[in-house]
Amino acid sequence: MDVRFLGGAREVGRSAILVNDSLLLDYGMLTGNPPQFPLDASPDAVVVSHGHLDHVGALPSLLSGDDRPPIHWTPPTRDLANTLARDTLKLHGGTLACPFTETDVHRMSEVSVTHGYREPFEAAGHEVTFYNAGHIPGSAHVLVDEAGRSRAGSRTQSGDDGETRLLYTGDFHTDDTDAGGVGGQRLVAGSTARPDADAVIVESTYSDIHHDPRGAVEERFAERVARTVWEGGTVVVPAFAIGRTQEVLMVCDAYDIDCYVDGMGKDVTRSVLQYPEFLRNADALRRAKGHARFVTGRRGQKKRIAEQNTVVVTTSGMLSGGPAMTYVPEIAGHPRNLLAFTGHQVEGTPGRELLDTGQAELDGRRMRVSARVEQYDFSAHADRDGLLEFLDDYRDAAVLVNHGDRCRAFADELREDGWDARAPGRGETVRV
Repeated sequence: MDVRFLGGAREVGRSAILVNDSLLLDYGMLTGNPPQFPLDASPDAVVVSHGHLDHVGALPSLLSGDDRPPIHWTPPTRDLANTLARDTLKLHGGTLACPFTETDVHRMSEVSVTHGYREPFEAAGHEVTFYNAGHIPGSAHVLVDEAGRSRAGSRTQSGDDGETRLLYTGDFHTDDTDAGGVGGQRLVAGSTARPDADAVIVESTYSDIHHDPRGAVEERFAERVARTVWEGGTVVVPAFAIGRTQEVLMVCDAYDIDCYVDGMGKDVTRSVLQYPEFLRNADALRRAKGHARFVTGRRGQKKRIAEQNTVVVTTSGMLSGGPAMTYVPEIAGHPRNLLAFTGHQVEGTPGRELLDTGQAELDGRRMRVSARVEQYDFSAHADRDGLLEFLDDYRDAAVLVNHGDRCRAFADELREDGWDARAPGRGETVRV
């Protein structure tokens, strides 16, 4: 099996992997100014792991020519990809930051084919099976069976017929110790699938990080937010629209914290509730949605909300745009207020600059922030322990490390511990 890395190799963003010159796994973008995209591809079929911009952001561009490859995904991933594509059109349509048109986005629906977990299907001459990846609703490990053999069950003894089974982890999370969500994410159950594979492409986003126990993170977050409100302050919680907003809503509900919700996260919350089978506890999310107040007004209403003694969960998670550009300036000037980040702040983003320096360019204005700025690790990725625990079932497999800032270093560490591991570069083809 030939595996070519078109993007996402030794970097986080624009994930894209071409298998046997015919089957494409993901096709995302790397956000920035300007954004960056994977190498060109003309696949016979596309399989998508999950609906985050770095995995689906460039997907409609595959349909801009005469080719119409089918796109295989879970139902939530289909809807999330369409939401992100239309948002990209709204923000950047007609510019170099958007490599597709509204016609291309419409074509995605025409070629869409949805599947559930553990339901094998054919794509570009390969048998493919999705397994829960525990990252966001609908996220999947992707098992690609070159011989077309059915491997929908649990891990079994590898065959010896010369054909290859490739497991692409996508982004995943394994912590699933408490059914109430305290030991893992409240939104989705952690991944427990370990399908048989001869080669594994594994993400490495947090390969050098140990996450604190989720319950402890939740308690610190809830205590600080509640205290800020009690002392008369306002809390703004920048949160990624897909996954993180819903997780924070459920945490706020569990700790009796009233909050407003603004940005794309509102539509995403409504969308994922259509697929309760892909959620850990759909009733808990419905309850959290019912207790939250969705912002429907324009800038004037947002400013009035920011003046209240309240909590606002809003996009964007890294302060690169969205309604946060209204709320943050309104609370920035007073130290009793709190800006609580809930996700990693990538180098070069306003959120990262603010954490590092106490000031950032927000909505075209350079601003010093006197409000308290704190970060809480609600990551939906496996940390170092989770990655090693997962890979322990693949001691005999070839391991290809991608999707991380230290892919080569992690591959070196795996080799020292006995794995057959390497970190291919962008454009590189590996035979497994």
